[in-house]
Amino acid sequence: MALHVKPASSCTYDQISLGEVMLRLDPGEGRVRTARQFTAWEGGGEYNTSRGLRKCFNLKTAVCTAFVDNEVGHLIEDFIMQGGVATDFIQWREDDGIGRTVRNGLNFTERGFGIRGAVGVPDRGNSAASQLKPGDFDWDRIFGQLGARWFHTGGIFAALSAGTAALTIEAVKAAKKHGTIVSYDLNYRPSLWKTIGGLPKAQEVNREIAKYVDVMIGNEEDFTASLGFAVKGADEHISHIETDAFKAMIETAVKEFPNFKVAATTLRRVITATKNDWSAILWHDGKFFESRQYPGLEILDRVGGGDSFASGVQFGFMQFNDAQKAVDYGAAHGAFASTTPGDTSMATRKEVEKLMKGGSARVVR
Repeated sequence: MALHVKPASSCTYDQISLGEVMLRLDPGEGRVRTARQFTAWEGGGEYNTSRGLRKCFNLKTAVCTAFVDNEVGHLIEDFIMQGGVATDFIQWREDDGIGRTVRNGLNFTERGFGIRGAVGVPDRGNSAASQLKPGDFDWDRIFGQLGARWFHTGGIFAALSAGTAALTIEAVKAAKKHGTIVSYDLNYRPSLWKTIGGLPKAQEVNREIAKYVDVMIGNEEDFTASLGFAVKGADEHISHIETDAFKAMIETAVKEFPNFKVAATTLRRVITATKNDWSAILWHDGKFFESRQYPGLEILDRVGGGDSFASGVQFGFMQFNDAQKAVDYGAAHGAFASTTPGDTSMATRKEVEKLMKGGSARVVR
């Protein structure tokens, strides 16, 4: 059974995301603690999907977020504009001159190499996005008058504050009311929840949001921690879950949440920070669909690989409404995005499709 995705002709946007976009500061091959210069990027778990859909797959996308009206806020806005994502729904907050009441989020990110894993050091306290709350966006205008085929948000944004959790619930309810497909990336981060209720609060919030989700994305930790489903066969020491174990977990999840029309995850076995076995699996309409395997995938920057997987899945359904193509586009896009620096994808659709077909890395002239 195909997803009931609205036709592109009926909507202003193909996809809209809700989430925080931070300024990423990257020391390249070095360490944050010894860096003397950083490369600046933008990035955010939810937003990254919108940028991937726009730059790689040429769909019309927008982001709902907030920044402080100062030079740093407008720097992040400029990155978003360069990525082609519409900025119509950005909320601007007055700068208090010191960042005492509101500021823009920063994210210092090491790529990792070999035995040294990637490291993220977010600095997002009192950020403008974390202070968003219900009523800040006119969802009836966004989903009803303008129209969007797909809405995407996730567990990182929902964990930023009580206000963002409530806003996420408000947004998914509104999207469902207007017939927009809702996808949600659980993206469980213990550090975000530990001071606002920990695991019990994470499950309370995410289980409420899950009632309105059509496409649920997450790995084994996401499903077990955020939604409380046990998984047998997961090996926490190598960040790997057997395919059969994931299938069993999904079958349990969809019984409790029959509104789930799709559930998907990447399957990764971490060999080193720069080499992973990579593939993906997707459940739809009672069947499982698996991507091709990418054994020993060489990684330059793993951050954002899962977001690029999510955007590829969204493209597969919006363009073809085909589950096998969705998981294939997702896995290939996520793999390709892991070969370039920054949170966001630098891939082209042709490159993704070549990889899907088993294309090699021979020089292109």
